[in-house]
Amino acid sequence: MTRKIAIQGIEFKTVDEAIQHTYASGRGDAIILSGRILVVAEQDADRLDEAGIPFAYLIEHDLPNGKNVVVTIPVNDDR
Repeated sequence: MTRKIAIQGIEFKTVDEAIQHTYASGRGDAIILSGRILVVAEQDADRLDEAGIPFAYLIEHDLPNGKNVVVTIPVNDDR
């Protein structure tokens, strides 16, 4: 069964650009949805979660050595 839900977001070419946008604007969540890198409103991410649609949050994590890595947090991923 295919589920559809309407969301609004800004698409980016890279994960880094999406995360930087969330920092610069002070709002939104960076996610990967169906292979697309998006920044969406928190309410839209919550609606995707509630609808059971698989996606992943993109979070920048600071390592102890001073470097940063991007971590994905899967939501509704049955794998």
